[in-house]
Amino acid sequence: MEWYQELFENNADGYDREPFTQGTLGEVDFIEKEIGFDKSKKVLDVGCGTGRHSVELAARGYSVTGIDLSQAQLNKAHKVAADRGVEVLFIRADAREFDFRGEFDLAIMLCEGAFPLMETDEMNFQILRNACNSLNDNGKLIFTTLNGLFPLFHSVKDFVNEGSTGGISSGNSFDLMTFRDHSTYEATDDAGNQKVLKCNERYYVPSEISWMIKSLGFRDILICGARLGAFSREDALTTEDFEMLVVAEK
Repeated sequence: MEWYQELFENNADGYDREPFTQGTLGEVDFIEKEIGFDKSKKVLDVGCGTGRHSVELAARGYSVTGIDLSQAQLNKAHKVAADRGVEVLFIRADAREFDFRGEFDLAIMLCEGAFPLMETDEMNFQILRNACNSLNDNGKLIFTTLNGLFPLFHSVKDFVNEGSTGGISSGNSFDLMTFRDHSTYEATDDAGNQKVLKCNERYYVPSEISWMIKSLGFRDILICGARLGAFSREDALTTEDFEMLVVAEK
């Protein structure tokens, strides 16, 4: 089992308590604006986790499909949707392997739901390609990913540990040749089990993201800073942003 699979196994409640999951309403406000508040739009949520964006979009009247590799996360997503009284089609699927062809108007991948956690660049690119293939001819892709400019000026360990409720990161080593941060993450899951995970996350610089997105046929590409709960096209990406926000249109 890869580290990201083990991390999300039996950790749905803990995940939802993390600070970085608290911006859902503002993030969905941005998504709605990007699709013109058109309730006819069909949305795919890749790496949907506990369904926080999926359920909120469904509550606002959109048709949403959410996919995730973790059954534990999906179990929580089903419960949250039921509690809200909304319908979301949740599917257990690997983001590297799903195959929807032109079925959606919008695909979202937020808070590193799948991309860029994979072991190789090829796997991460496959996730982007699958998301692209899921969109119709006028489709839009909105996602966040780790900003490769941040570790050049800041400590990833300090940022991750600041305000964390779920675990502690240590032994961080940022590889300038691969732009991967290797670390040890210690956390306790929802059942009280202690986990020690060897993590490996890929950080991307804007030019890499732009090249990949263009190679998949997107024509309009916006890359800006991803501010928690306050996504905006007006926030220029800087070295202070831990994540970048990407909006791409076919």
